[in-house]
Amino acid sequence: MDANDVLEILTSMYPNARCELNYQTKFQLLISVVLSAQTTDILVNKVTKVLFSKYPKISDLAEADEDSVKEIIKIIGLANTKAKNIIALAKKLMADGHQEIPNDYDYLITLPGVGRKTANVFLAEGFHVPKIAVDTHVLRVSNRLGFVDSSDPVVVEQKLMELYPQELWHQVHLKLLFFGRYFCKARNPQCEHCPLISICQYKKHVSLN
Repeated sequence: MDANDVLEILTSMYPNARCELNYQTKFQLLISVVLSAQTTDILVNKVTKVLFSKYPKISDLAEADEDSVKEIIKIIGLANTKAKNIIALAKKLMADGHQEIPNDYDYLITLPGVGRKTANVFLAEGFHVPKIAVDTHVLRVSNRLGFVDSSDPVVVEQKLMELYPQELWHQVHLKLLFFGRYFCKARNPQCEHCPLISICQYKKHVSLN
């Protein structure tokens, strides 16, 4: 079974895999992705419904009171740090003269709270730029399926980019993400029902212990 076979199986499992964050503008998308680190999309969507009703634009969030933002997003992980980051992010965009989020990876990673993974998710979803974002799910699944043997997201990203053509990169990210989020979980993966068990490195490791 090769990488294309894996993608075909994952596509049959998750034909409608998509970004599950709710947003109306690219600014709201970026803020949602920043907030999604180490928490669930369900919780992010719950807080952004309130957050974006109060601060729908960059200029609104740039003028926001930090304590007010903390109160709105307090149920998600790292809320205090994230509140500080998204306000600082909006302030920097305003200071740099950006009324819209630019399609520029190098600039994006200078924004508070935006790293490689966040920038890649945003560019792939918001601008359809060929990118593979490696979050915890993609990293875990890529190792379990034997694509890589590395805990370094950059190594995983480069390997997946070698295995698949550019036009599939965003879909590869989404299919691996859904598989890791809903099936091949960190704890209690559904190994007994897995169509990819024949190549699973995790199952081999568990069997040896």
